[in-house]
Amino acid sequence: MEILIIGGGIGGLCSAIAFGQRGHRVTVIERDPEWSVYGVGITQQANVVRAVAELGIRDDYLAAGFGFDAVEIYAPDGTRLARVPSPRLAEGYPPNLGMGRPALHDLLARRTNAVGAEVRLGVTVERIDDHGDKVEVAFSDGTSGSYDFVVGADGVYSQTRAMILPDAEKPEFTGQGVWRYNFPRDPEVDCLRAFNGPTGIGLVPMNPEVMYMFVTTPEPGNPRYPHDELAPAMRAKLAGTAPYISALAEQITDNDGVVYRPLEGMMVRGPWHKGRVVLLGDAVHATTPHLGQGGGMAIEDAIVLAEEVETQPTIEQAFTAYRARRFDRCDYIVSTSLAICFGQIGKGPQLDMTSVTREMFEVTARPI
Repeated sequence: MEILIIGGGIGGLCSAIAFGQRGHRVTVIERDPEWSVYGVGITQQANVVRAVAELGIRDDYLAAGFGFDAVEIYAPDGTRLARVPSPRLAEGYPPNLGMGRPALHDLLARRTNAVGAEVRLGVTVERIDDHGDKVEVAFSDGTSGSYDFVVGADGVYSQTRAMILPDAEKPEFTGQGVWRYNFPRDPEVDCLRAFNGPTGIGLVPMNPEVMYMFVTTPEPGNPRYPHDELAPAMRAKLAGTAPYISALAEQITDNDGVVYRPLEGMMVRGPWHKGRVVLLGDAVHATTPHLGQGGGMAIEDAIVLAEEVETQPTIEQAFTAYRARRFDRCDYIVSTSLAICFGQIGKGPQLDMTSVTREMFEVTARPI
């Protein structure tokens, strides 16, 4: 089949790999002409380590990151409360992985090219015409194409979602933002360290030399921060935190190294497709990062979608079966992450992170 994938991020590239290795002809379009990603890190947990075997990249994937087998939970003052072991879902491999987003992007891009997918940069969709047996697509560069179906993997502000499901849920600001910054890795940071409190903090090793910090903060009014004020603003957010974190904060000096974004969430509760156009990843279930599963859910989506297209008798049945397999799992991640967020900023009860982490590991250990 001829398949168009809109979006060259994690979900889109994994979808391209999953379909390309099954012999389909795949075109990926990406609006960013530079195809760039943030230089900070991402957490990939045991369910993702298991899933990437389906994409044929697990060994290269593990070599690009830092494996670890637990999550440590800390009180706001720095007291360690628990070390929660992660289930090992792939024999002989670590349960979790921290890695740089550029390293993950490079790996997925290489594999996408290896399966023969065509990647077109700086291109968006102008029009989608679904004729029932084919989808005609007009592009921003004046070209057009005919496809058996289209996958919208174009993120939380999905243009594809707006085109096919204009009345679907839209992203909503949570009242919280996330800050990220890279540091030389402390040899004692051998797993994800999560610090509770109104300011949520995590430390994740990305490779033997580098770790990254993520910080979730209340952001009433959804303010914007000038680029030349990012480093001092992030340092200020960490005032009064645990001594270890406060010491790290003094190293936050490079405005270019700070990545900040407001946190928004969304769960599409109706259909995830219309005709021969289907959505995946943040386009239908954008989650806050509190459980570290946003990228993982997109990777799983791509694998399940390809499986259902391969096994169901029609595209319509495949898209319906894909949503049925994914909805409850993704809804759990979105709703639980949002509950953690609201607890941190006083919009709901504070959750016991040790219990929540154990539960998340149990849920995501289930087959996809």
